[in-house]
Amino acid sequence: MSLKGKTLFISGGSRGIGLSIALRAARDGANVTIAAKTDTPHPKLPGTIHTAAAEIEAAGGRALAVLCDIRDEGQVAEAVAKTVETFGGIDICVNNASAIQLTGTLETDMKRFDLMHQINTRGTFLVSKMCIPHLKLVKNPHILNLAPPLDMKAKWFKGHVAYTMAKFGMSMCTLGMAAEFAPAGIAVNSLWPLTAIDTAAVRNLLGGEQLAAISRSPEIVADAAYAIFNRPSRETTGNFFIDEEVLRAEGVTDFSKYAPGAAGQLAGDFFVPDEVFARVPTKVARTFG
Repeated sequence: MSLKGKTLFISGGSRGIGLSIALRAARDGANVTIAAKTDTPHPKLPGTIHTAAAEIEAAGGRALAVLCDIRDEGQVAEAVAKTVETFGGIDICVNNASAIQLTGTLETDMKRFDLMHQINTRGTFLVSKMCIPHLKLVKNPHILNLAPPLDMKAKWFKGHVAYTMAKFGMSMCTLGMAAEFAPAGIAVNSLWPLTAIDTAAVRNLLGGEQLAAISRSPEIVADAAYAIFNRPSRETTGNFFIDEEVLRAEGVTDFSKYAPGAAGQLAGDFFVPDEVFARVPTKVARTFG
């Protein structure tokens, strides 16, 4: 398996899972566009598009840092055009950018509601739409949405209906586009972690250091994404993958490297269906739902 010479377009890849996916591809010698909003250092969040690009090149890849708000159609079109001009095409589109606010209906102001829907659902639709004409021209095209399985249980909606709607909108892009573009051979899949992942969202919004200590590193999602990208696109589409299950299918049995400092059970993630927890050998604390 190798992504050498392949070009990835990643939204929101200046930190966390998006950056980890970029670095995994870069180690093969891939080209990566980081299309994100963080151009200058943020007081609470690590990384910018420029530090991400430097890390990608240090890992062995070629990088293009593009300041891009995926809510803006013109900026997305320009970012895609720059990618094609720089690298000659696009092989893989990763819809990683996301906004989160876990508030109930009465506590969710409409500005935040709009932000989540514009970035999560609309952004995924828009970035995919702009990349698809170029994906149609390559041999093994993939779209990967960092989005959960469509587990339509009330427990996932009742505490934060606005966020769940926006996140499941990304998943519905997977469901619909996989069928729509199957004749063109474009794989469209979702990938979601079994456990909480140690990201800025976990540390700043969900559970701080305490939750981060029982979370896995973003590298597990990156390794799972890498495995998906190397599968034949015509045979690998319309799936709602769980990271650990992807890697087990690749022969991985020891997952300790992804949480070397964890003591006790790891925290299960949002939106993971009960049947997934039941069938996966790793037993987790049902922190969410």
